[in-house]
Amino acid sequence: MITAITTVFFEGYLMAVFRWGPTFNPLRDLEREVDRLLAGVSISFQGVRLGRQYPPVNLYDVEDELLLTAELPGTRPEDLEVLVSEGVLTLKGKRFGAEGVMDDSYRRQERPRGPWQRSLPLPGPIQEDKLSAEFTNGVLRVRLPKSPATIPRQIQVSDGSSPVIV
Repeated sequence: MITAITTVFFEGYLMAVFRWGPTFNPLRDLEREVDRLLAGVSISFQGVRLGRQYPPVNLYDVEDELLLTAELPGTRPEDLEVLVSEGVLTLKGKRFGAEGVMDDSYRRQERPRGPWQRSLPLPGPIQEDKLSAEFTNGVLRVRLPKSPATIPRQIQVSDGSSPVIV
């Protein structure tokens, strides 16, 4: 890539000198630096970068069910909705800010507020009619019983000396 062309006189001749290398583009360099700085930031900058998804969840595979936990401080149980359809679990809700605090008085705000929704694909089939959810101390627990076809079943192995009846 040619970065600069200059002309010089050398022993009475006019010669072009080409410089090879990366171009100097201060805006591109600034953008690269901002990207590097924001890569480790977990808050969301509206329209610039995506932050972490809300709410943070853990999904556990325990014997005959999947267990999802979600931390939802500041959310009331009546503002939560849990849906499951075609292998996707959807959590919906609302978080309210502190009462009596005006938007322009915030100096730092890291906890999102307002309506939110998060959909998670489930790792296997579940019994949708037996789903249950409980909300205690700001933590939502959703129990998703596995479909009987996905629960591992131990099969007895014979030693081969007994006759096989067909």
